[in-house]
Amino acid sequence: MGALIVVVIFAILVITTISMGVRLVPQGSKWVVQRFGKYTKTLSPGLNIIIPYVDIVSYKVTTKDQVLDINSQEVITKDNAVILANAVAFINVISPEKAVYGIESYHLAIQNLVQTSLRAIIGEMSLDAALSSRDAIKANLKAAISDDISDWGITLKTVEIQDIKPSPTLQKAMEEQAAAERERRATVTRAGGEKEAAILEAEGRLEASKRDAKAQVVLAEATQLAITKVTEAITDKELPAMYLLGEKYINSIQAMATSPNAKTVLLPADLPNALRGILGAGSK
Repeated sequence: MGALIVVVIFAILVITTISMGVRLVPQGSKWVVQRFGKYTKTLSPGLNIIIPYVDIVSYKVTTKDQVLDINSQEVITKDNAVILANAVAFINVISPEKAVYGIESYHLAIQNLVQTSLRAIIGEMSLDAALSSRDAIKANLKAAISDDISDWGITLKTVEIQDIKPSPTLQKAMEEQAAAERERRATVTRAGGEKEAAILEAEGRLEASKRDAKAQVVLAEATQLAITKVTEAITDKELPAMYLLGEKYINSIQAMATSPNAKTVLLPADLPNALRGILGAGSK
């Protein structure tokens, strides 16, 4: 009976020793082994043999690409504008021993490194440049942190700017500024239209005045020509003036007759004598 117990204990010991010495590492992972508290080796995916009771698997590190979400933060631009920016980083652990021994927590370290670098990069840019230069920010950010994290055995696959936008206070100020600018442009447009209308109206009045003046000149020239022609045709010096005066007299009578206030229009029986009387009165 005692011998059986010894055999069972020995079998259990053998099985335990074998299980402790044989390690099956899954694909996509690497295990870090320590011997008496000191780094010994890194186990690759597959079947690995270690020394039982001496070698201990201290860390299990994934070699798959990892996604780190960088929280949104307020960033001040070169022209003192406050914007909100966040990002996402894709990393891959190349040397697990460097990642676990080189930094306390590489996830937290990379997140803080990205945030700090992002603030520094945007801080050197104006607001307009920061809002419209995502590719430039991405390239500068990747260059800024790649060398630092390579010392930890980590490769930065890529980093993307998820969102970059003005803060709520700045957004409100920009909207108010845009509204004011639209109102200013509308005012300028209205003023330009009113000015153009006034100019066109003034040009119209000027053109009408020129035409009226030209018509008066033409009319005066025509009257002068009529007097000349009548004088040449009639040797009597009095008759041309009587003719022209009679013409104006008749036109005045016609205007009075067509007036809505006219009731009765009287015509002199002897128009020539009446005209002579007018001429005589004018000569005296």
